[in-house]
Amino acid sequence: MTVEELYQYFDTRIPRTLSCAWDNDGLLCCPDPARQVKRVLVSLDVTDAVVEEAINGRYDVILAHHPILFRPIKALTPASTVPRKLLRLACAGISVIGLHTRLDAWEGGVNEALAEVLGQPVVGRFACEDALEGRIITLDKPMALRDFGTLVCQKLGCPAVNLADAGKPVQRIGLLGGEGGDFLYAARAAGCDTYLTGRAGYHTMLDAAEEGINLLEAGHFWTELPVCGKLCAMVRAADADIVCTLHTVPTLHLAVK
Repeated sequence: MTVEELYQYFDTRIPRTLSCAWDNDGLLCCPDPARQVKRVLVSLDVTDAVVEEAINGRYDVILAHHPILFRPIKALTPASTVPRKLLRLACAGISVIGLHTRLDAWEGGVNEALAEVLGQPVVGRFACEDALEGRIITLDKPMALRDFGTLVCQKLGCPAVNLADAGKPVQRIGLLGGEGGDFLYAARAAGCDTYLTGRAGYHTMLDAAEEGINLLEAGHFWTELPVCGKLCAMVRAADADIVCTLHTVPTLHLAVK
């Protein structure tokens, strides 16, 4: 399977039409579309550490959720972070595929993966923007917010969560991995007593309890990481001979003292 064939495999199953209008995803760095793919590195982000791992490990493709190219660049020189990474990857012959909001919107994508890790089936949806929809899960029995927060930490592997307590038990939960602060009210309108996202922001956290909905911030990285396992499985389904490795080192770390 070539780089172009691998991209077409994903583009057919997770089409560009699902992406938000402002997004920039797809085949974003491709020195040689005809290169045979033997090794794929799956990661949430294309950080310097991921680039280093891809080069040292002789990978052919980095398959990421977040696109390496999002904002326009004006010069391709090593003076800035993104151009420097692109130059290193191109010189090493490594391609980069980013799927971003199409993977958020896709049936089976970021939010389904989040629901699966939490051990609950998706029972509903709430609209966000373009094709992007949050997912809804329900617990068999109501749970105290702090107990649910502990459960989230255990299931996702995140070190902590931020809680905004509306004084309600947790049972009907809206899910949106990543940056979900703008869609708190959509979750509430869908009848959710609780909203779980990666990051909502200080003022949204303050507003949530007064608006009558519990809110949990579990971290952008931790709420989106589960979908990377699905991407690995899809690579192996496309070609069982491809070696696929999952990069799971957190992009950002908690400060310690």
